[in-house]
Amino acid sequence: MDERAVSVDALASFAVFAEHLNFTRAAADLHISQPALHVKIRKLAQALGRPLYHRTGRRLVLTADGEAVARFARAHDERLAHFLAEFAGAAPRRPVVLAAGQGAYLYLLGDTIRAVLAEAPTRLRLINCDHRQMLAAVRTGQAHLGVSVLEVLPDDLTAVELATYPQTLLVSEGHRLARRRTVTLPDLAGASLVVPPRHRPHRVLLERALAAAGAEWTVAVEAEGWPLISHFVALGVGLAIVNGCVPAPPGLVARPVADLPPVTYHVVHQPAALTDPRVAGLLDRIRPHPR
Repeated sequence: MDERAVSVDALASFAVFAEHLNFTRAAADLHISQPALHVKIRKLAQALGRPLYHRTGRRLVLTADGEAVARFARAHDERLAHFLAEFAGAAPRRPVVLAAGQGAYLYLLGDTIRAVLAEAPTRLRLINCDHRQMLAAVRTGQAHLGVSVLEVLPDDLTAVELATYPQTLLVSEGHRLARRRTVTLPDLAGASLVVPPRHRPHRVLLERALAAAGAEWTVAVEAEGWPLISHFVALGVGLAIVNGCVPAPPGLVARPVADLPPVTYHVVHQPAALTDPRVAGLLDRIRPHPR
């Protein structure tokens, strides 16, 4: 491998491409033509001797080597920016980047984000994404920290437990199940449920668990995100099973579902990420502390 063939410019361009996984948008961000970006990335892959991305259907996906290159490129860019700031006698300007989904932002991270932004509005940048996108963002260095519910903990990242909640059934105060302290899946036989779209992890879990319990049910409506799901339950469209951190809207009550496993939110980061005091400081503020 010829180290001279791996240019800083090519690495920086690849980092932008890795963020978009789209040549048109990445080229626009870089203010170069799409063919020019193709050439940069092709020459970088040739210099490294490894494919950096592949096509899956209509999507571009980074290879494991591509993730490593993107992570290195972003780390190199951050180190350079930090050095130049120190050299100029100024404070580092790059924000810590946090990637999480809607539920984590709404029910776990709000107080921390508010406090950090009140102290320094430019210290934090937020990415709203699902758990797969969050893991990709952390793996490629696009995000320093990520928060989500994870069914399987990644073996290449460090995961820290944040909070565990039961899964709960949202029902109206007048519903027969509202009188129970807990409910079970067979109690939902014949129910009409508000559920996420097909193939979402929570939907898959519910379908399997209800089938195993022998509880037949119907879809009242498919909805994306806990606020909309809760809203439909409040309208009387159907019942819903949600993570226990989701507050019951007025007129509804939440009852734990005894035969569903609890859900745990984790914060994940690269093993070496805490050498950056900014990242370590944000993690310290996010994670719970024993009293």
